[in-house]
Amino acid sequence: MDGKMLARLGAVMFVAVAITAAVIELSRKEETPASPSDRLVQPGHDPLREGQRRCQQLGQKAADDAECLRVWAETRDRFLGRSPEGR
Repeated sequence: MDGKMLARLGAVMFVAVAITAAVIELSRKEETPASPSDRLVQPGHDPLREGQRRCQQLGQKAADDAECLRVWAETRDRFLGRSPEGR
């Protein structure tokens, strides 16, 4: 088999693989992605979240605020799955 014939065979195989890949891609059913509003869950009224926002706005002063220390402790307990009584 000479080089010219081998090049043609390679080209034919490449085209066949490309056509197969294109047909597979075109035959896929497109899934419509959910809109961002569908993915976002709007939480109900959460006083802990409001306390976190307040402490965030206080900045450095929050480290001396007793309410912020309580909010952070409750947040930590909620994150770790601990009950407030089990401290």
